[in-house]
Amino acid sequence: MTGFGFSIFHPRAAVQAMPLVAMTLIAMLLAVMLWLLHRNEVEEERDTLIMDILWVEQNLHFNLTSGAEKLARLAGDAGRLGSTAAPVAAQGRHLLATTPELARIIVRGDDGAVEMALPPLAQDVPAADASSPRGVAALLALSLGRPTFGPAFAAPGLGQAIELTAPVYRDGRAAGSVVAMLSLDAMLAQHVPWWVAEKYRIEIVDGDGTVLAEKTKVSAAREGASYQVRLDPPGYGLAVVATVYRGQGNLPRNLLAAAIFGLALSAVLSLAAMRRHGRRRLAAEAALREEHAFRKAMEDSLTVGMRARDRAGRITYANAAFCRMVGWSAGELVGLLPPAPYWLPEDIEGTTAMHERVMRGEAPADGFEIRFRRKSGEVFWALVYEAPLIDAAGAHSGWMASVLDITERKRAEEMARQQQETMQRTARLISMGEMASTMAHELNPPLSAIASYNTGCLNRLASGSFTAAELETALTKLGVQAQRAGQIIRRIHDFVRKSEPKLAPCALRAVVEDAVGFIAADAAKYGVTIRVAATRDAMVNADRILLEQVLLNLTRNAIEAMSATAPARRLLTVSVTEAGGEATVGVADRGPGIAEDAARNLYQPFFTTKAEGMGMGLNICRSIVELHHGRLWFEPSPEGGSVFTFSLPVWTP
Repeated sequence: MTGFGFSIFHPRAAVQAMPLVAMTLIAMLLAVMLWLLHRNEVEEERDTLIMDILWVEQNLHFNLTSGAEKLARLAGDAGRLGSTAAPVAAQGRHLLATTPELARIIVRGDDGAVEMALPPLAQDVPAADASSPRGVAALLALSLGRPTFGPAFAAPGLGQAIELTAPVYRDGRAAGSVVAMLSLDAMLAQHVPWWVAEKYRIEIVDGDGTVLAEKTKVSAAREGASYQVRLDPPGYGLAVVATVYRGQGNLPRNLLAAAIFGLALSAVLSLAAMRRHGRRRLAAEAALREEHAFRKAMEDSLTVGMRARDRAGRITYANAAFCRMVGWSAGELVGLLPPAPYWLPEDIEGTTAMHERVMRGEAPADGFEIRFRRKSGEVFWALVYEAPLIDAAGAHSGWMASVLDITERKRAEEMARQQQETMQRTARLISMGEMASTMAHELNPPLSAIASYNTGCLNRLASGSFTAAELETALTKLGVQAQRAGQIIRRIHDFVRKSEPKLAPCALRAVVEDAVGFIAADAAKYGVTIRVAATRDAMVNADRILLEQVLLNLTRNAIEAMSATAPARRLLTVSVTEAGGEATVGVADRGPGIAEDAARNLYQPFFTTKAEGMGMGLNICRSIVELHHGRLWFEPSPEGGSVFTFSLPVWTP
């Protein structure tokens, strides 16, 4: 329309409107950009928060684990030297001085009584009730044989604290415990650095969210984001929480400043910022790809098989080492439910039972041995360690297994066992060779008696004047002597023949008497008197021949040790006692004793103090005793010489 002197659309209006439109668009784009930057700032703040709290948790975990190791060493010294020994107390005071969060150390006996406390107690503190969580934790430490943390509790003067209990063993038995009381407030004060406390409020909370301890450098501030990490040890639901300090909101001020001072350069600056952000993102993605490739290369180079399963037992991951071990590829294994193709068909029931134990969370902590088969059909032994698989949210999503091929190790163990049996038999043969002359002396009396009775019977028969009663008496005595000679020969045959260990209930005193019967001739030759002292006839479940070999070796060593002793003092005492469910046999001599340098290597193979010895006797003796779940040791004799003692569990029907 043109006749009225104006136009509906004028190019100039459009040109004039363009700056307004541009400013409007710029403002909108600026708002969007600031919002994106704010969100990126929040994400970066959260990432930094997560990294810092993970660092704090790792620092606390390291110090708690280190403290547990130190307490375990203190408990070991208490068991070895005695809970009240000066070195133990000195070590405890040093531990208190170097560990600020450690408030108290208490050493308790097996009856729960306090044997030592650092610092000293004003009054006796009874042990925690066995039914309480702290008491259960202390019992768990004794049953596991390693330090165990207890739950948090309110300690007078310390606030919230936790107890670390380490078992004390003395002579292989539980002899009490060492309890360390750790203050949670002191732990945070010592191990949370100042730069973390200036950025976050650090708290330790329990499973219900109750704050047990905290550390902060700012008295009043608006709280920001927070993150929580489980604290294990000690567990029991404890977690470390970090909360960001946030000042007054600055987003409106930034928007106003950007609107006033940045509109003119907003487009250029926004483009530059976006380009810079894009370059950083690309660099981060490249670094992430490189890190992923590096970790993948490390994973593929592992020789330990790794296999992951979800909570239903489905295989979700298998590394290259595991695939090489079983012969199936990852594509063939991932997604499979039990039974797996590498399970051994003849062991399917046992493998299924172990799989169900793992799914219930009852896998042995020290791993378990199991037989698998390869795709080629070859059977191999595997040592498997199972551990829970925790996802990023802290939820239990499955199980991760580390698998080691131990086939060669099993073969080596079997070969070592066979070699040990051969050495034991060789030792018996050598022993019998040394006793050949004495056995000949032992057989001479019955054989001479047999010949005499036989000659007498023949003479009576030749004379023609005899009675049946006379011949019956002579023939009866002849039979007794023949049985005696047969028993001697049978005893030698049983001792030297090769056989698998046969455990059966046997009277320990009878075993000692048989062994003494073997060595009696040698003892007489050296002028040694043998005395057997048995308080009662203890019964043990053992291989009689192997025990005779142990006693024969120990008694022969004792006899030879007294070669330089005055004849009037050459006394060999073999004692049998029973106490506390254990039967103990002691072989005491009156020789010169054992030198300190020789005592350190006494049980080492091929170590000997004899000119013609092989150095295998005591090593074999200890192996035989340990085969019967016992132990062998020696100590100086009060009357001079040495006492070699071994103990075995008493057999009960």
